[in-house]
Amino acid sequence: MLRDTWVLFRHNVRVTLAQKVGIAFGALQPLLFLVLFGPIFTSIGTWETLVPGLIIQLGLMSTGLAGFGVVFERASGVLERMRVTPASRLALLLGRVLTNAVTLIIQMALLLAVAYALGLRAPLAGVLAGVALVLVLGVSLAALSYAVALTLPQELFAPVTSTAVVPLVLLSGAFLPMSMAPGWLDALSHLSPFRYPLEALRDLFHGAYATGTVALGVAVTAVFAAVSLAVGTRVFNRQNA
Repeated sequence: MLRDTWVLFRHNVRVTLAQKVGIAFGALQPLLFLVLFGPIFTSIGTWETLVPGLIIQLGLMSTGLAGFGVVFERASGVLERMRVTPASRLALLLGRVLTNAVTLIIQMALLLAVAYALGLRAPLAGVLAGVALVLVLGVSLAALSYAVALTLPQELFAPVTSTAVVPLVLLSGAFLPMSMAPGWLDALSHLSPFRYPLEALRDLFHGAYATGTVALGVAVTAVFAAVSLAVGTRVFNRQNA
């Protein structure tokens, strides 16, 4: 399985890196918020509060919509042809989600570079820990996205996932901490699994590591990863049996 995963990962990365415009375009919306909304936000907050929210937004949009690739492969018959190869079914999934992780790393690096140029002063240790946390979240979300893409009718994936991403971003508190929201909205946001890693990310970017918020964010991310990868593996194995 490891060999199959490596071969598929290497192939997918080569194809992905050849589409440099697509990688940059995937980070465009968070970059626009950073450049156009950031200077306004810093009058009431800090870059260390805003940038983690934009990173979560980037993760949701980049990996949450990863299933588009499977939709196209189903429609073109590529997935059907891969199904009859001796490659491990789990490797078919892992090769994809690891490629999504590489794409997310490049996009986060671009976002962070611009953020530091604009005034972000987060400690390196906090940034690296935050990036690792978001990578786990992103890989998990990509696996879940593939599961949804294989379960829904092809024509429904785009409208369903695109619609779902917006409230998930808003309820996570990506643009403003949910502590500033009305009580009912703050309570509703606790149902989103993305609020907790975002709050952990903000602590890390402020240089606070051993906090309950960070521990809770890591714990929620770990549970989300376990559930998402289990669902993704099960659906991928069933659909490619």
